[in-house]
Amino acid sequence: MPEANPVERWQADLEETGKLTPDIVEQITRIHGDRGVRAIEAVGENRVKAYRDFTIVVGYDDEYIVEDGGCTCKDSEYNLDPDDPTDRCWHALAVAIARRVGHVDYHDMWYSDVRELL
Repeated sequence: MPEANPVERWQADLEETGKLTPDIVEQITRIHGDRGVRAIEAVGENRVKAYRDFTIVVGYDDEYIVEDGGCTCKDSEYNLDPDDPTDRCWHALAVAIARRVGHVDYHDMWYSDVRELL
């Protein structure tokens, strides 16, 4: 049986434990570097928000829509290889982490309606 890729490994470990253990934090930061650190911080600061239509990560300058592992941020658009699972922006990583540890801030409304109010 082939060994799981490192991203699948930390995701499976996180799903199994349901929490960020020191070992999982080390895996994420080793594989994803500063993006992993920023993602973990965003989850801890409750900046991953799910609406009826989108999942949002509140960034430093804006809010970013994360769907199917992709993100609307400039880092995703210009710097990352969408075919490389280790190459994800911190917003997409934050969503992956938050969902697995049950730390998503759910809002029973449409994000498109919220954006119109801003």
